[in-house]
Amino acid sequence: MGQTGSPITESNRLQWIDAARGFAILGIFMVNTPAFNAPFFLYNGEDQFWNSSLDQAVQVMIDIFFQASFYTLFSFLFGFGMQIIINKLTDKQLNVRKLLFRRLIILIGFGLIHAFLIWHGDILLSYGIIGMLLLLFIRASNKALFYWAFGLLLFPTLIYSWLLYIVRDRLNMYNLEAINRAFENYGNGTIIAIWQQNYQDWMYSNGFLGFIFLTFALLPLFLLGMLVARKKWLDNVQQHAPMLKKVWILLLFVFIGVKAGPYLFGNPAWFSYTQDTIGGSASALFYLTSITLAFQKDFLAKLLKPFTYVGRMSLSNYLSQSIICFILFYSVGFGFYGQVSPIGSVAIVVVVYSIQVVVSKIWISNYRFGPMEWLWRRLMYGEKLPNKRKDKEVEQG
Repeated sequence: MGQTGSPITESNRLQWIDAARGFAILGIFMVNTPAFNAPFFLYNGEDQFWNSSLDQAVQVMIDIFFQASFYTLFSFLFGFGMQIIINKLTDKQLNVRKLLFRRLIILIGFGLIHAFLIWHGDILLSYGIIGMLLLLFIRASNKALFYWAFGLLLFPTLIYSWLLYIVRDRLNMYNLEAINRAFENYGNGTIIAIWQQNYQDWMYSNGFLGFIFLTFALLPLFLLGMLVARKKWLDNVQQHAPMLKKVWILLLFVFIGVKAGPYLFGNPAWFSYTQDTIGGSASALFYLTSITLAFQKDFLAKLLKPFTYVGRMSLSNYLSQSIICFILFYSVGFGFYGQVSPIGSVAIVVVVYSIQVVVSKIWISNYRFGPMEWLWRRLMYGEKLPNKRKDKEVEQG
């Protein structure tokens, strides 16, 4: 009888990776909530609508420390996790491409439901489609992964930023008609009007060129994640600590220089793409390295432990955040669309995420996987997958 696949056991989990996933879920929520609440992320104009000094200070904070830092962090972790699965399937002599293809198809299915029925800012569909390209890199050398990752990240960024600089005088305009339409449909429309607006917004942000540039933003981080997983730099941290500390310092300088530096020069719009791709990638890896090193100290590991609960249920928590925002902001729920200021969005994130920490901890103490994580694995491996813990089983992860 042939071997079958199975998920990673708890004893083999790296807690700092789970914590990084949980931290990424917090950061994604911090960016998604104001984008769920108003159309300015897509159509600009937030400075005209949220013009108090407090509102603008909060927006600057989110832009520097959160924007483009956490979908990139999750992209790295996505590639890292894919390589772990590849290693495991290879060791068991299973059909790697077949199982990974099935895994990505299931993710695309989740993304289609999420993107068009709940939230136009969905990332699952993009991860599933762009993740298909990783099938081309399963047997690639480490050197090839490195060159492809940095080539895809740097060259398109330089070219596109140069093009944005040429048309810089037209970049600060905002689309008042599109803003008003979004306010009407999300804030006062029927469920059909909401879905129609959601579809229009998804198409606006994920058109042909938009999806190409999204590929240039995500695929390099996928590949870097695969490379680091192969090198096991995040497995035996004590062995690699000197190197990780040097990388941490370098990433800090790039993070602050590219993400915060532009504010010394008026934060020009033409530099925003570089700010997101280069600065966002640097900040993402800085956060990851910080969490990894911090977990080597018992006191800091205890402080960061709550993030691991959310991280182990990252897909379930990500989707639940969207459902909560859908109910809070859209007219079929409480209808708060456009009525919550940036500081109010931060308060919502803190409250909801704190609840998710508690709920996730309780769930993980009783079940091995989150509900969506269990479903994903169940569909991927095509076999029974026990989830309920035994009465005397101790949660280790």
